[in-house]
Amino acid sequence: MTSRGAGTAFSRRNYRLSTESEKPKLTGIVNSKLLMTICTASSPSADGIQPATAYRKPLTFQNLQEHLDKLLAEDSGAEDSRDQVLEGRLGPSTVVLDHTSGFEGLLLVDDDLLGVIGHSNFGSIRATTCVYKGKWIYEVLISSQGLMQIGWCTLNCRFNQEEGVGDTPDSYAYDGNRVRKWNVTTTNYGKSWAAGDIVSCLIDLDEGTIAFCLNGVSLGTAFDNITRGAGMAYFPAISLSFKESVAFNFGSRPLRYPVEGYRPLQDPPSVDLVKAHKLLGYLKNVIHIGIDVLEGKLVEKDTSTWQLQGEPTVLITLTHIFNHFAPLMCKVYLVDDVLMHFLLSILERGGAVEAHPLIQQLLDLMWLLMEDYEVHECLKQLLMSLLRAYRFSPIIPDLGLQIHYLRLTIAVLKHEKSRKYLLNNVLFDVLRSVVFFYIKSPLRVEEAGLQELIPTTWWPNRFTKEGKESKEVKEESAEERLRRRAYDRGCQRLKKRIEVVEELQVQILKLLLSNKDRGGGEASRYIFLNKFRRFLQENASNRGNLTVLCPPEYMVCFLHRLISTLRCYWDGHKAKAPAALSSEEAYVPPQLFYNGKVDYFDLQRLGGLLSHLKKTLKDDLALKANILIDPAELQAVTMDDLDEDEESATSTAQRPVAALAIGGALARPSWLSSPTLGRANRFLSTAAVSLMNPRRPLGTLEKMKARTLSVEQRTEDDIEGSHGNEGLLLGRPPEEPEQSITENSLLEILDGIVMMYNLSVHQQLGKMVGVSDDVNEYALALKDTEEKISRCPKRRRDIYEELVKSQKVFSEKLNHLSRRLAWINVTIYSKEKMQDIYWLLQVCIRTIEHGDRTGSLFAFMPEFYLSVAMNSYSALKNYFSPVHSMEELPGYEETLTRLAAILAKHFADSRIVGTDIRDSLMQALASYVCYPHSLRAVERIPEEQRISMMRNLLAPYEQRPWAQTNWILVRLWRGCGFGYRYTRLPHLLKTKPEDANLPSLQKPCPSTLLQQHMADLLRSDCDMAPSFLNSVLNQLNWAFSEFVGMIQEIQQAAERLERNFVDSRQLKVCATCFDLSVSLLRVLEMTVTLAPEIFLDWSRPSSELLLRRLAQLLNQVLNRVTAERNLFDRVVNLRLPGLESVDHYPILVAVTGILVRLLMDTDFQGAKRATAVLLADPCFQLRSIQYLLGHAEPSALAAMPPSADKRHFSLHTYTDYISLEELAKVEQMLNHLSEESKQAAASTLPTSEEDLCPICYAHPISAIFRPCSHKSCKACINQHLMNNKDCFFCKATITGVDDFIKPVSS
Repeated sequence: MTSRGAGTAFSRRNYRLSTESEKPKLTGIVNSKLLMTICTASSPSADGIQPATAYRKPLTFQNLQEHLDKLLAEDSGAEDSRDQVLEGRLGPSTVVLDHTSGFEGLLLVDDDLLGVIGHSNFGSIRATTCVYKGKWIYEVLISSQGLMQIGWCTLNCRFNQEEGVGDTPDSYAYDGNRVRKWNVTTTNYGKSWAAGDIVSCLIDLDEGTIAFCLNGVSLGTAFDNITRGAGMAYFPAISLSFKESVAFNFGSRPLRYPVEGYRPLQDPPSVDLVKAHKLLGYLKNVIHIGIDVLEGKLVEKDTSTWQLQGEPTVLITLTHIFNHFAPLMCKVYLVDDVLMHFLLSILERGGAVEAHPLIQQLLDLMWLLMEDYEVHECLKQLLMSLLRAYRFSPIIPDLGLQIHYLRLTIAVLKHEKSRKYLLNNVLFDVLRSVVFFYIKSPLRVEEAGLQELIPTTWWPNRFTKEGKESKEVKEESAEERLRRRAYDRGCQRLKKRIEVVEELQVQILKLLLSNKDRGGGEASRYIFLNKFRRFLQENASNRGNLTVLCPPEYMVCFLHRLISTLRCYWDGHKAKAPAALSSEEAYVPPQLFYNGKVDYFDLQRLGGLLSHLKKTLKDDLALKANILIDPAELQAVTMDDLDEDEESATSTAQRPVAALAIGGALARPSWLSSPTLGRANRFLSTAAVSLMNPRRPLGTLEKMKARTLSVEQRTEDDIEGSHGNEGLLLGRPPEEPEQSITENSLLEILDGIVMMYNLSVHQQLGKMVGVSDDVNEYALALKDTEEKISRCPKRRRDIYEELVKSQKVFSEKLNHLSRRLAWINVTIYSKEKMQDIYWLLQVCIRTIEHGDRTGSLFAFMPEFYLSVAMNSYSALKNYFSPVHSMEELPGYEETLTRLAAILAKHFADSRIVGTDIRDSLMQALASYVCYPHSLRAVERIPEEQRISMMRNLLAPYEQRPWAQTNWILVRLWRGCGFGYRYTRLPHLLKTKPEDANLPSLQKPCPSTLLQQHMADLLRSDCDMAPSFLNSVLNQLNWAFSEFVGMIQEIQQAAERLERNFVDSRQLKVCATCFDLSVSLLRVLEMTVTLAPEIFLDWSRPSSELLLRRLAQLLNQVLNRVTAERNLFDRVVNLRLPGLESVDHYPILVAVTGILVRLLMDTDFQGAKRATAVLLADPCFQLRSIQYLLGHAEPSALAAMPPSADKRHFSLHTYTDYISLEELAKVEQMLNHLSEESKQAAASTLPTSEEDLCPICYAHPISAIFRPCSHKSCKACINQHLMNNKDCFFCKATITGVDDFIKPVSS
């Protein structure tokens, strides 16, 4: 069928009112009085029911049609003649956006040509109709609050990617993003707009003025004396930046905020409007008036109990009314203005939606008496009007408007046939139905009425987050306590009102997820499942294209409502089937990930691509899950060399002709839509190119023991299973219990919820924390200002007044932000929302645990389950505080321990191949060990898992991301190292003690238990210790060498006269290399402390070599850092931003810690060996050790001019961070080395150059190679053989090394 507007005549249902032979039979049952009353009065009179006497001829079924036609034609003639004359407007009577020539840039325009989305830098478009005389108005529905300029332009205006409406002469615009008006030049004007606002654009061509209104409130005259005269006519126009979207209402729908004296550009359908209201009046009469059978008189009936019964007069009258009424209900304007308002009036009496069955009766009538295409179009337009009204209604204190529209939505969706039609064809395909579950956050709290709801504001004096050094929080004053309590009461009032809206939204979802309405075919839940999966695919597959995504703020609200609904149905099933699991034990069974019943699109699996997993694990699938894969289908899955051009051509050929546009064919999902909420398929491009390529659909090709169908083809049996078919649970592995979990359909919804969180919810939760941070910043600024006022001298009146102005600004901003924060805390960060995220975390943990037990099949699990487990924990810890604490949640300790076990096991799991997910696991584990409560959770996991984790951490650093591993080990050590107990870098506190925003570190929380595991592993495994320590030493050598090279470049750049500028990225890399060097030194200190025998017990292989390498690196670091007036000193003294962490203290105390452990804290034999190796290193300089205690070199002191400002580094100046005992050990070490170096110098015999190692020239020759007999010192050859077996000199393969003793004769 085509629509009525296309010019095709439709044959209506033939109701056969009567025939000539039947007339005598019918006249006996026709109630003429009732018929006259219904058809001659628009509504029942207040005095009682009196039939009208305007028509003397009695009404019968035979002349009813003629009478209705006459009534409806009464006012049409006058209306028609009035509509024909309209001065001041040029163009089509139906006003839309000009998609053929009136645009610039790349734009996406909806099918109704009223909605537009920017797809380039600054695209512009105008309407098809212009005005040159009179007063005119149109409305713009703001869907995103970004950069847009809305207003009027003339035909002569020429726009480009940089200049839009308002940037040229004779174009005028309002920009609510920057709060300005534009006409070549720009000035401040109006208020800021937000998504969900409506802008009214008014032009008065009689007076020559342009004005704007925001949500019905005038912003004042923006422009006057605009150009008028011959050839000057103004088009509605807009310029908008990338991904911004709006919808226009030129009059195709009733204006939300009409202004007296101004006409919409498009005339309302006045004739049809009169007819619709008349017919609605007759329909109301049918509902209101009945016949008292006993007395035979007309009576007024209670409309709430009206039912369609077998009264012939009523039935036939309704048939005639709907014969005229049905075609009108296919028109947008009439549905919005007549039908929706009539249905809303039914619900205005209050009470539950169930108390108003009249709406169900009316929907029954529509399906009975209207053609199917008419009902479909009417329901579609009704839902679009409801959604638009809900989305763009202003926020008022009791949220009454939103509640009103949601109640009617529920009433419509309660009708089973209507619900299924809307689910199948409208809710996800045409509408942004997720908007129904969104509660928008008001940017302007005074307009939302929050000042009345929360009259008293309050904000915390200081946010204290774990890991930061927090000052003592002052006790609350009595006034602050009263303010906080009043603020809390206001927040509770707001919460109760928002909970009413949330409960209505949950009711909508309960209707959509009903599986009891199988009467008219498939139950609603299974329709919803398929649409929901498609919705997830659109959002998962187009993550790089922001214009096609469901906005994340919608996703957050949708997720919470869906969790509430799912848990309700889940626990309802548990009540009926006690053997099933409750929602508190919910998880997704592992077979969903590999049996092909649920489509995961192209999302990454833990083990890599699905096609690869099917190929490599097909035997495991057959053995464990009894799933067979057809080799032919497997080959088809793994073929990636399909002809993309051929596919694109096929896809284009399959698209409807209506989807073709100037820029080429563009298939777009329903989310790419402006607020008109229709599917936007026109892609406008002045470059005439298409920016998107169609995705080829992904399908499951595996052959299994059960049917595998695409999402659209699945039936209830394919999901729930029947007669031995397990449905979604096909392929249960032996590790999985046979216990029933819940209904299979609920498992798929649960899986979709986890995916939703991963797609955008977590990102949005983190984004909204910004409001809380703003409150903190303004509170600190206000406190600082008040302190300055208290210190301001009385004679400086000018400064005092400026400070008072600042205080007032900060207070007003805080009042605004605190009320807005209350709204956000209720809608996003409430305790109930926190419990939802916590429940989701537990679901992911249980799902991962069950999947892990399946062995190799764990690789089929999508990566997002691990991501959501980590991110949801992060959200609970960081985003919901300080309003709510994670410690309040039930089972908090156990959940932390189970998550710790997952991180400890899987960060080095060979079944996980994705680099990104492995890095995420490593970062999550590194964060986990930073905080005492989560570190204790790691210590509570089974000992076997702890030891395995430490073994993986001690694997060689090469061939893997070693930096994160090193940070984990460092965090286990912080608090135990030499001078390593600080939370803020000590040198910064000395140079900038007043700066409150210094970089902060977590409080030290070392783990002696994990340190002991590390010591045991290094002692017991003779191969692990050398390989681990050699890799650490290699990385330290690299990191410090890179650092030295970077500071040389920085110094050279800083000394250039022509360019005194250093790249910030270069500074960041330099600081990172320095931090890595310090952390590697701390790991070496940890190793030396926990297991000194690895370096000092020379009976162990490689111990001597490790000690010599360590001494060599320590001496190099000391020499570079401690030399007077050296490169390191000069760069540190530059105090460049970005290099705050680079200073003497962090690196020197790390080196000192290692030396003290080797020389002072070991037995005599070990200290002797360490001393000998250190002194034997040619780079050793005693002055470097003296530098640690502030003993400057005498020659340097003599050369320097006396200066009171010159300060030498000394550990004695850091007594707040270094204990007296530690300082005493450094003094002892200096004395020891001084004495030993003197003795070594006295006892060393002169060595001829011929006897020195030809490689290092530092040690005497002590080794001879086999078979080539070349010679070197043992240190050089041992280090060389770690990486290479070829001789230094002749490249022969070395088979052995013997001790070389110089003959006496020589």
